[in-house]
Amino acid sequence: MFGVVPKALWGRNIQSDAQGRITLGHNCLLLEAVDPKSAGIRNAVIEVGSGDPLKYDEKFRQIFGLGDEWIITALRDAGTSCDEIDHVIVTHLHFDHAGGLTRRAQPGELADWIGPGGLGVKLTFPKATLWADSREWDDAIANRSVMTRTYLREHLEPIRERLSFIESPPPFAAGHLPQRDELPTTRVLDRQTEFLPGLFAFNVPGHTWGQQAISFTDDRGQTVVFVPDLIPTAHHVGSAYNMAYDVEPFISTVSRHWFLEEASAGNWVLVLDHEPGHAVFRARADAKGWYELVPEQMQ
Repeated sequence: MFGVVPKALWGRNIQSDAQGRITLGHNCLLLEAVDPKSAGIRNAVIEVGSGDPLKYDEKFRQIFGLGDEWIITALRDAGTSCDEIDHVIVTHLHFDHAGGLTRRAQPGELADWIGPGGLGVKLTFPKATLWADSREWDDAIANRSVMTRTYLREHLEPIRERLSFIESPPPFAAGHLPQRDELPTTRVLDRQTEFLPGLFAFNVPGHTWGQQAISFTDDRGQTVVFVPDLIPTAHHVGSAYNMAYDVEPFISTVSRHWFLEEASAGNWVLVLDHEPGHAVFRARADAKGWYELVPEQMQ
């Protein structure tokens, strides 16, 4: 999770178990439209985590230490269900962010898709429109990833006909290799795509080429941004704190710089996707010429 940063540094703040694993969250957001008539949507979900643990074999569950809680139980605890969700948005299509798009078919159910090993799966959100970045979909289907098993067929193939694509311009022009501290010449405001009324996406490359952040304005007028694996936990705020399976770690560092600068200037409320505790922060410039994350209390 920390790439080239040695454990002697990250281990000061994070405890690992005997297998070298650390605790991570699979955080998701349930959005309820304040005015359904004007927004055109009722309920939306940003991110769905790894999904049904029974969809994975025992070895896989043990490697990643998957628990029993997943998107269906989380929505149930929030007083709703998958049948009531109109739109589902994912930041990228790795299994721990999009695996919840499908679930294992129960005995007696007709599967929506059956894999080579006989695994039958169904769409978790039978009525929802699913949203992902178009470049991310192309890379997922081609399995362009450092990890060998993260773009999994059981959460990709069943959604082919249900997926709507978001296309946002990259922060730098195609073919341009930015310097480490270089900032884009355009603001996020000019590069984001409004794919649903009040819901915006913008490209944050590095972890994957098509990774996107999702932003919206809440009922108190605050800009809220769901942060993907650019800053998966609060301990990844540092310039060099990339993950070993980023497709372009250098670009992650570049992206983190301009992202934090905009987040600080715009006073964004940031929701981190893998922070295991309190996951809501604001970015503030620190005395060392970089940024720190300050916990934000949400009502």
